[in-house]
Amino acid sequence: MVENFLYEYAKLIADFPEKVTIERQELGENFVDIIINADKIDTGKLIGKDGKMINAIKTVIIGCKAKDNTSYRVTVKAIE
Repeated sequence: MVENFLYEYAKLIADFPEKVTIERQELGENFVDIIINADKIDTGKLIGKDGKMINAIKTVIIGCKAKDNTSYRVTVKAIE
């Protein structure tokens, strides 16, 4: 659910939506790291000025924690 939301949202923001991919890594029993891989140009858009965009995305993801009791960490990485 969270991965699908992040994937669709990142594609809407990105200039190169075909390059956006999502990776999910289970780090513990109730802890997941979600990595958004995007083009170098799009990482700036996904992070936003002073991190405002990524913080807004993280705020939405916190709402999902209420449903499934899993903590999420969201990371944006540039692909070459």
